[in-house]
Amino acid sequence: MRIAITSTGKDLSSDMDLRFGRAEYFIVVDPESMEYEVVENRQNLNLPQGAGIQAGKTIVDNHVDVLITGNLGPNAFKVLKNAGIRIMIGTEGSIRDVILKYKNGELKSFQGPSVEGHWV
Repeated sequence: MRIAITSTGKDLSSDMDLRFGRAEYFIVVDPESMEYEVVENRQNLNLPQGAGIQAGKTIVDNHVDVLITGNLGPNAFKVLKNAGIRIMIGTEGSIRDVILKYKNGELKSFQGPSVEGHWV
C-alpha cells in the first residue's frame, strides 16, 4: 500500500498542503512501516494551467494507491479516478497525524472534486 499526501515539506513532521496541483511535495508513505519517499512537484508550481492534471500524472507514475490532500479540482480528480486511485480530501495536520487518521479509519473517500478548476 502506497499513500501519497500533499506536503509543505520533506518529512513526516511537515504540514499537509491543502493544495494538490501546486503542492510543493508529495510524501509517499507505506502506512505499516512508515517508510517514506519524497516526490517533488516543483515542476508544476508555476504552470499557468494544468497543474492538477500534471500532478495527477505524477501520482499515477509513482504507483500510489491512495491520495490524501486538502482539496482537489475536477481535472485532477478525473486523472486520479481513471487510474483507480482512492481519494481522500478535507483533512489537515502533520503528515504523521494524517497517516494516523487514515489508519484509524477517520478519513472518508470522496467521489467528486472538492473545488472548481484553477483553485489556488
